[in-house]
Amino acid sequence: MRWVVLFILAPSLLFAQTEKPFAKEIGAFKKSDSIQFPAPNQILFVGSSSFTFWKDVQNYFPEYPILNRGFGGSTLKDLIYYFDAIVKPYRARQIVIYSGENDLAYDKTATPDTVIKRFTVLFSKIRTANPKVPVTYVSMKPSPSRKNLMLVYEDANELIRRFLKSQKRTSFVDVYHPMLDGSGNPQKELFLADSLHMKANGYALWQKEIKPFLKKR
Repeated sequence: MRWVVLFILAPSLLFAQTEKPFAKEIGAFKKSDSIQFPAPNQILFVGSSSFTFWKDVQNYFPEYPILNRGFGGSTLKDLIYYFDAIVKPYRARQIVIYSGENDLAYDKTATPDTVIKRFTVLFSKIRTANPKVPVTYVSMKPSPSRKNLMLVYEDANELIRRFLKSQKRTSFVDVYHPMLDGSGNPQKELFLADSLHMKANGYALWQKEIKPFLKKR
């Protein structure tokens, strides 16, 4: 009987072990798209949890149509893997990316060079799918809970900034330095209790920095 039970459970156990990270979140996006596909010519926000938690992002940019596809604690590798599901299908007027922070936080072997290599792969996929779409990168932020990674984030930000400067129809938004206090530390009042994700005043700061780079048409 025990073997029969294990045999019956085996497929479900195997599925649980092989299911890709964030599959449920991506599935939810696909289901929403199947019910009502997003209108074209929106500004696509895509990336990790700092975008995921920005659930009222449209209220910060009322004059711009925003489509938010931030998901979980994703990395650049995840954006590359799910590119065909959450970036390619939308005829976006602009793509705004926040990703890379978790690549360095979750993988102790990752370096700024790792991040720029992954970013260039993602950028190449975007350009292949839509050669003319403007691409904006929002810099990795300094967080109190990841203070030990601040210098690494700063180096990775600079590599991405330099790369984008060499490409057409791109922009780089620096939110890193505006989030520091006079002593060069992250402003704690911008963050929730987890010292990683932001309060409304943190997003207000981001709104101020991002808005000048958004495309009206």
